[in-house]
Amino acid sequence: MDQVNNDQLLAEIKTVKEMIQTCIQCGTCTASCPNTEFMDITPRHMWRLLLADHAQTLFSSKSFIMCSSCYYCTLRCPRGLELTHAMGLLKQAASKFELKQFQRSSLFYKAFLASVKKHGRVQEMEFMTNYFVSMKNPVIPFGYASLGLKLLAKGKIRPEFPSFGKGKLDGLFKKVAKLEG
Repeated sequence: MDQVNNDQLLAEIKTVKEMIQTCIQCGTCTASCPNTEFMDITPRHMWRLLLADHAQTLFSSKSFIMCSSCYYCTLRCPRGLELTHAMGLLKQAASKFELKQFQRSSLFYKAFLASVKKHGRVQEMEFMTNYFVSMKNPVIPFGYASLGLKLLAKGKIRPEFPSFGKGKLDGLFKKVAKLEG
């Protein structure tokens, strides 16, 4: 797996393992999740893999990327575990190690944040252009062309010229980066 060994992954997600240490494997998280049908392994199975130190298997799955942060699992967990936060930490670890199977998700997230940082909101056309450019594959955007045209025709997106200059939220992002260390 992308030259990252199990020990490196386990060290990175030690905090997540500590967060879910008291999981009783009741399955409430899986039963609550609206995205379970799109996952290759269930949230309950993910937590079991993590507790058993099977990070390689966990990161071979794309299940945690499918988490939409709806907080149903966290709200319904009988142990009060912060499962949505744990999923977020798994996403961060996958991004940090730049694992190939999560590359598209990481690039999407980075392009999204860059747009918000620069404009204070998402500029859809610029955001998607930057996302497609970052993927370095000129064929991929053509798969989305019909959807883009439909959205354009319905007025859901507007062609806008990119603005240049200092980002509106640069100060905020710098302060958060400083606080996070």
